[in-house]
Amino acid sequence: MINLFTLVNGRLAQLDEAAFAALDAAPPVWIDLVDPDEADLDWVRNHFDLAVPDWRALGDIEESARFFEDDSGGLHLRANFLIERDGGYANVAAAFVLRDGRLYSVRGEESPVFRLLRLRARSRPGYVENALDVLLELFAVDVEHSADALEDGYRELEGISKMVLGEKLSDTQAGEVLQRIAREEDMNGRIRQNLMETRRAVSSLMRGRLLDKEQFNDARQIMRDIDSLDGHTAFLFDKINFLMDATVGFININQNKIIKIFSVASVALLPPTLIASVYGMNFGHMPELEWRWGYPFALGLMALSVAAPFWYFQRKGWLR
Repeated sequence: MINLFTLVNGRLAQLDEAAFAALDAAPPVWIDLVDPDEADLDWVRNHFDLAVPDWRALGDIEESARFFEDDSGGLHLRANFLIERDGGYANVAAAFVLRDGRLYSVRGEESPVFRLLRLRARSRPGYVENALDVLLELFAVDVEHSADALEDGYRELEGISKMVLGEKLSDTQAGEVLQRIAREEDMNGRIRQNLMETRRAVSSLMRGRLLDKEQFNDARQIMRDIDSLDGHTAFLFDKINFLMDATVGFININQNKIIKIFSVASVALLPPTLIASVYGMNFGHMPELEWRWGYPFALGLMALSVAAPFWYFQRKGWLR
C-alpha cells in the first residue's frame, strides 16, 4: 500500500488515487509504503526513479549500513518503532530515504506512531514544513509512545506489587506472578532497545549536518527525552528484579513449610519407633506376660514420646 502526503496550507494532506497523475501540481513531501507488493515498488521506481529498500531484509542490515548516502545523493536511514502486538509490545523495523526534498518510508506493518503523526500534521498548521520535519517528528512521537508504554508498565507492576506484598501468596498465584513479571521484563527490554535505536538514528542526523538550527534544537530535545526515559527503564528493571526475588522467596517459604512438616513428623516418630523396637525384641523373660498393664504402659509410653517432641517444638515456635 502506498500513501502519498503533501503540504497544503501548512498541513499534511494525503493524496488520493485520482491525484497520482497530478504529482507535478501537488508534489508529495512524504511517500509512505506499508507492506508494499511488486506493483507498489514498480510505481515508486517509475515515478521517482528510486529503488525502495527491501523491508523484508531490514532485520539483517549490518550496523554500519543503517545510515549512509548512496551515489544519487539519497540519505538512507534505518530505525525501529514500537507497536502493540498480542497483548504486548514489539519492535518493527522501518527504512527511510531522504532525497530531493522527499521522505520515502517503507515498513512491513502499520504503526500507531505513523498514525498519530498524520493526525497531528493534518490538524496543526506548521507542525511539519518539510521532509526532515516529518522524520524528526516520527522519532519524537515514537519516544512519546515509548513513554506511554512505560506508564503501562508502571501500572502493571503496581498491581503485581499489591499481589506479592499485600497478601499470602500461594504457589499457583506465584506462578501467575512470575509469568506477568516475565512479560513486563520483556516489554521493558523492547522499549529500551527501541529507545537505543531512536537515539542512534537521531544522533546520525545530527552528525550528518543536515538539520537547520530549529531542527537541531528539536533533535537535542528528543535526545534529552530519551535520556530521561532511560532512567525510568532502569528503575523498572530494578523493580522487576525485586518482585522476582520476592516471589521466588515466597515460593521457597511455602516449600520450606512442607519440608518442615515432614521433618517434624519424622523426628516425632523416632521415639515410639525405638520403643516399639525394644519391645519387639525376643527376650527370654518378657514382663508384659506377667504384668497386667504392661502393654497399655508400652502404648502410653509411645504416645507420650510422640507428644513430648510436639510440645517442645510448639514451645520453641517451630510449628508456627
